[in-house]
Amino acid sequence: MSEKEVFQFESEEIDIKSILQRYLRYWYLFVLGVILCLGLAFVYLRYATPAYQISSTLLIKDDKKGPDLSGNAVFSDLDLFKTTKNIDNEIQVLKSKSLMQRVLSELSLYTSYYVEGNVKTSEVYGRSLPLRVIVSKLDSAAFGQELVLQLKDNNSFELADAEGQQRASYKFGQEIKHPYGTFTVVAAAGVAPEDKQQLIIRFHDIRKLADYYNKELTVAPVNKEASVLTISLVDPVPEKGKDIINKLIEVYNKEAVEDKNLVAASTIEFIDERLKFLTTELTDVEKNVEQYKRQNELTDVSSEAQLYLQQASEYNKQLAQFEIQLDVLNSIEKYLRQQQDEQFEVVPSTLNIQDPTLLGLITKFNELQLERQRMLRTTKANNPLVQNMTDQLANLKVNILENLQNIKKGLEITRNNLQASSAQFESRIQQVPAMERELLEINRQQGIKEGLYLYLLQKREESALSLAATVSNSRVIDPAMAGDLPVKPKKQLIYLLAILLGMGMPFAFIYIKDLLNDKVETLQEVKKATATPILGEISHSEHPEKLVVRENSRSAVTELFRLARTNLQFSTVGKENKVILVTSSMSGEGKTFFSINLGASLALTGKKVVLVNFDLRKPRLMQDMGLSNDLGITNYLVSEKVAIQDIVTPVPEMYGLYAIGSGPVPPNPAELMMSPKVQHLLETLKETFDYVLLDTAPVGQVADAFTLAPYADSSVFIIRYDYTYKSQIEVIDDIYKQKKLKHPMIVLNDAKKENGYGYGYAYGYGYGESQKKGWKKFKAGVGV
Repeated sequence: MSEKEVFQFESEEIDIKSILQRYLRYWYLFVLGVILCLGLAFVYLRYATPAYQISSTLLIKDDKKGPDLSGNAVFSDLDLFKTTKNIDNEIQVLKSKSLMQRVLSELSLYTSYYVEGNVKTSEVYGRSLPLRVIVSKLDSAAFGQELVLQLKDNNSFELADAEGQQRASYKFGQEIKHPYGTFTVVAAAGVAPEDKQQLIIRFHDIRKLADYYNKELTVAPVNKEASVLTISLVDPVPEKGKDIINKLIEVYNKEAVEDKNLVAASTIEFIDERLKFLTTELTDVEKNVEQYKRQNELTDVSSEAQLYLQQASEYNKQLAQFEIQLDVLNSIEKYLRQQQDEQFEVVPSTLNIQDPTLLGLITKFNELQLERQRMLRTTKANNPLVQNMTDQLANLKVNILENLQNIKKGLEITRNNLQASSAQFESRIQQVPAMERELLEINRQQGIKEGLYLYLLQKREESALSLAATVSNSRVIDPAMAGDLPVKPKKQLIYLLAILLGMGMPFAFIYIKDLLNDKVETLQEVKKATATPILGEISHSEHPEKLVVRENSRSAVTELFRLARTNLQFSTVGKENKVILVTSSMSGEGKTFFSINLGASLALTGKKVVLVNFDLRKPRLMQDMGLSNDLGITNYLVSEKVAIQDIVTPVPEMYGLYAIGSGPVPPNPAELMMSPKVQHLLETLKETFDYVLLDTAPVGQVADAFTLAPYADSSVFIIRYDYTYKSQIEVIDDIYKQKKLKHPMIVLNDAKKENGYGYGYAYGYGYGESQKKGWKKFKAGVGV
């Protein structure tokens, strides 16, 4: 078990209390910082220009089918007038710089007007503005320029530059020409002569102003499902902000309508050009149809082809009838010619022969023949009556044959004519497919041209209707309205930041101060820098005397020395610990003060203690106790006549406490301390006294203490708060690791509250339960 574990009984966790105490000792800085920052915040809020949030809601008509005029998709086949909107695209359109530039231009925000107050300059706008500047021409040199306008009366004013120079008087409505622009000042209605206030006019670059408002403008959907946008703007002039947002929506709708009108107008122009061309083509095709029908004597090919077929069929029927009639006539003629003279027979029926003459002759012939045959039954053939009938029959036969010849000739002529007509119709019927195909090609061209003409004519009417009845694709749900309370600056936030800043500045100051401080300030710093065991802390003493440990004293310093004495006894349990070497890294750390009071504390226990001042270079031991330093170690080491008892001086104020001074300062202290008499001196003192405390020179400056290291049983290294450099702890750590001194221990001197010191905290080293636990750990470690 290491020696460090014997003495470090406290937790190694971060001590929040000590950290707070370090900062709380500067509580007045925190109070002063908070008061100062709150005062500055109050002044800032008193004179800061408040900014208000102006917002409006806009519904984007995001119909996936697109609104139409007649209840169905009139323009669905053109894809020119669909109103389907993408919300993200519309947000970017609303936030476009070109749109904002147009808004600012239409609002004539080339100029801003300000009224100078006692502390701040405030912008005036709208109804409270007594005049307005109409810019005709503005050069880039005017951007950032300021003009001071002073009203003189109802009709005139005085204009000067920002420096008050180049003053000139003008009248309202008069064109003013400056090197950087041309403008006109127009008075607002109701300006009275007593309103002789001074206005500051500033000219702006519309592009930069548009960039500024684009950054301040916020356009966001109300939620993911809705197509409603919230348009908001933060501006110190609510009326101006409302005008900008309302004009933005107006210009947005206007541009959307203009875009659609532009498309519709372009479409109408294109359709008109195509209609002119199609009208010419359609006229030519119709003329071709007319000429073709005239040449081919057609009206309707299908109807005429049907008519041709009907007529050809009728001709064929007639031809068949005529052929039958001719066959009948031929058979009658053949029948008649086969009959012998006076052997007449009845002539067959004429069937479908409708000639009345022939029918009459045949009828008469058959009657006479029948009459003759009746007479022959009763009379002879030579009977004059019979002979007369025979002659009549012969004449009738001749007449019938002649009549048959005539009828046959007529029928043959008619048949030939029918055959010619039928052949003509059959030829026309054969020509019908080719004529129909040719006419179909012509009609197809005509139909295509006519269909395209009608389609474009319809679309022209639709485009004209869209152009005449164009509506916006959005609708304002809520016009721009300003909040009742300003959103900038936020009072609660400003005051909170002021409090945080008021506390943060002292905190940063203390932190940086501690960060730049290279002196030891807390016990934790020592623990982090070295593993050397810590014997205890000694608080700051206001007592002017160096010997503060008295027999009946109960001061905090006295108790801490008693605590250090107890811890010292723990450090060498089971071992001899009579010679204790006290050193430090440099002068002024209180090693002599510690040696004197530790010796007094040991003496109060009834022990004989001797203080030996081995700091031969800057001796202060005897002087601090008010004793003479004329005779001391130097005399003993250089002279054989000086005995040890000659240099030992009892301390009159403390029984059992003795002191040995250093004597005169030698020229070679390092070599003198290497004398063999040093060992003899210390061995003699060990035999005579219970404790020998060696007050040595600082090890961080000279090596005298290392010369005495072989004779010491333990070593105490003094570190003084706010005095010892942090880098010097490395010297102590090196001594501990290299074991240059026996049982090195650290005592922290001059502890104050700002060093995290507390009376109860210091008592944790040796008393109560901590002491018992330390004792048990020590015995376990050393095997007692």
